[in-house]
Amino acid sequence: MANSWDQLGEIASVAQLTGIDALKLIGMIVNAANTARMHKKNCRQFAHHLKLIRNLLEQIKNSEMNQRSEILEPLQGLDDALRRSYILVKSCQEKSYLYLLAMGWNIVNQFEKAQTEIDLFLKIVPLINMADNARIRERLEAIERDQREYTLDEEDKKVQEVILKQESTREAATSVLKKTLSRSYPNMGFCEALKTEEEKLQLELHRSRARYDADQCEVIQRLIDVTQTAASSVEPNLEKVLTKKEELTSSKKKDDLYDTDSDIQTTSRLIIPIIFTPISMKRFIYLMCCSRLMIEG
Repeated sequence: MANSWDQLGEIASVAQLTGIDALKLIGMIVNAANTARMHKKNCRQFAHHLKLIRNLLEQIKNSEMNQRSEILEPLQGLDDALRRSYILVKSCQEKSYLYLLAMGWNIVNQFEKAQTEIDLFLKIVPLINMADNARIRERLEAIERDQREYTLDEEDKKVQEVILKQESTREAATSVLKKTLSRSYPNMGFCEALKTEEEKLQLELHRSRARYDADQCEVIQRLIDVTQTAASSVEPNLEKVLTKKEELTSSKKKDDLYDTDSDIQTTSRLIIPIIFTPISMKRFIYLMCCSRLMIEG
């Protein structure tokens, strides 16, 4: 299988993030973690760890150590690691829910590697580790104590098992998708969410084929099949609902038309004798004159 970083595609290439310093990158990662649709817990844990590193970098920036080349040059490697970390966290916000679910343990490993790589850059800078500044030492120790454990949620494990098992029934897969996609796409209907997922998966399939990654292509194709099967099981039911709705609408229109005709006929029966019957008209005038004489009298 291809390199783990490559599997995330190019949501935002490292080159596009060049020029953004470590503090700003950490802020971008924290913001992306807050809006992640998948691996939410892992994103939050990773963001929390980076906040500790941000505290250290801010302390270094405000000290005389900030001007030392022994500090600045090694920390350039930290910037590169943070750019890759931003791509990782951003993928949990933008990529296909099913793809992230299927690649679950692979992405968990990437979070672990990202934290290890970032922490390593801090350890190889001797002046940081030998600093007399109490605040810097305190922040460095806080980072070393913050050993995070990245994993898949139990519910995600269950969904992953149902989706990826070849023997899973169409009903079981569709039922699971309805529940999970409604959380991942709260503002979409089920059919629209399935369509969005398939479009994202087709993009991932194209990328995997470009890398000649046969194993990943097989997994993604399985996911596409799941979305198409779920969509095909929903469409007949939707068609029945629409047909029934059309029948009810048509029936209501006929009832309304009948009621309108009845009202017209009733009104006509009331009005026509008054307007077109001479005897009725003479009696009406006679009654009006009597009423007037009674009032004047």
